[in-house]
Amino acid sequence: MRVLVTGASGLLGGAVAAELIARGHEVRTFQRRASGVEGAQDARGSLTDRDDVRTATAGVHAVVHLAARVSLAGDPAEFDRVNVQGTALLLEEARRAGVERFVNVSSPSVAHAGTSIVGDDALPADPAAARGDYARTKASAELLALGADRDGFAVVAVRPHLVWGPGDTQLVERIVDRSRSGRLPLLAHGTALIDSLFVDNAATGIAQALERAEAVHGNAYVLTNGEPRPVAELLAGICRAAGVREPVRSVPAGLATTLGSVVEAVWRLRPGVDEPPMTRFLAEQLSTAHWFDQRRTRRDLDWVPAVSLEEGFARLAAWYGARSGILRS
Repeated sequence: MRVLVTGASGLLGGAVAAELIARGHEVRTFQRRASGVEGAQDARGSLTDRDDVRTATAGVHAVVHLAARVSLAGDPAEFDRVNVQGTALLLEEARRAGVERFVNVSSPSVAHAGTSIVGDDALPADPAAARGDYARTKASAELLALGADRDGFAVVAVRPHLVWGPGDTQLVERIVDRSRSGRLPLLAHGTALIDSLFVDNAATGIAQALERAEAVHGNAYVLTNGEPRPVAELLAGICRAAGVREPVRSVPAGLATTLGSVVEAVWRLRPGVDEPPMTRFLAEQLSTAHWFDQRRTRRDLDWVPAVSLEEGFARLAAWYGARSGILRS
């Protein structure tokens, strides 16, 4: 297939584009800057510009949509413009171009209302209950995408959970930087059990969703490694791989949630140059269990994660080792 991958300049988008090329598909990427994916054709532009989107979708058979506004804080209108209106425009132009398959890469946060998730499958996306503008707008975008599903335009929503791996600047680098500077506390001693997903597994799962779209369209699937771990153990594994001290200081979850709400209010008035150190959403994510039943996902997508968490930590450690060697030289 000729496949358009949006957002391929990011860690996950680039991995998905590379996986599809390895499977023999012809890949065009669409984002503001060069994707850096070997073998892909780059189409640069904005998800909110109709002419750019129309050019990007011309002549493709399928779309994998990963581009999004991803942040813990920011202008709500910007989240709506990119995540909701941009997805609506992409769906419209994809149908106009004769696209037959559309994989919308969403997030488990679209169905997270702040309480623990213990062995659930993919619950319905709920913009009204979602925590924060990112989750709210991703929930709306997922509903738009699945609402467009029909014969001849097979739509699948996939929700990779807590993707990490070598080169990750969204999660891993922030964990490492904050741990290095002593700004990474555990909430409630880090005992909450959570799922995560190594980036290579995320890429193969999304590729399977595309190839299985005709059989499973209209459905949403959560993708995880299927190896839930306590937050403290997951953070420690990442920190050890990077050669930094793992967090040990604990903060009560209720206090962190309250502080997160205060920080959000301040950030709206005076945004910082980086992500806020804490938000209500982040406090809830770090202090409540969220792990998922993967049986339907694995059966329907014919997919099993190939890289275990331990192997993932080993690959991350090797990446940091090679990086430090380059820096020293």
